[in-house]
Amino acid sequence: MIILGIDPGTASTGYGVVRQIKANNKNGMVLECLAYGLIRTFPTMLRGDRLKLLNNELNKIIKKYQPETMAVERLYFFKNLKTALPVSQAEGVILLTAAKKKIPVRQFTPLQVKMTVTGYGRAEKKEVQNKVKSILKLKEIPKPDDAADALAIAMTCFLTKEA
Repeated sequence: MIILGIDPGTASTGYGVVRQIKANNKNGMVLECLAYGLIRTFPTMLRGDRLKLLNNELNKIIKKYQPETMAVERLYFFKNLKTALPVSQAEGVILLTAAKKKIPVRQFTPLQVKMTVTGYGRAEKKEVQNKVKSILKLKEIPKPDDAADALAIAMTCFLTKEA
């Protein structure tokens, strides 16, 4: 099973692709990182063009990795109301893109992701990133932060058997 994790944003949307594979030991199934990165837009672009670019880039990722499930961070709290509307619009584009491709979507709050990945809902970002590195057996912590968050979201989908 391939899961595409998404950390929505208008300026940058993090993505992470993980695949469930059979382990050679008694653990059964493990996760493998296939890819991670950012979809970037530019402040000079019109909002509609930024959303279109997000859709186009997301379609390329979907075409390349053929995810069976998409895991998206659920936006439920904003420290800055100015970012709430654009991020919600990006989330809408992401959900629409998944629906058009008939990819089921699971959404998780940051608290759920932290709890699932680290066992502690108030974990610091660095703790989550270290767990992502460890579980996926990566050489270093994924950068930038949005990409590491997207991998954690995809892992949450797998670890909670929501996929």
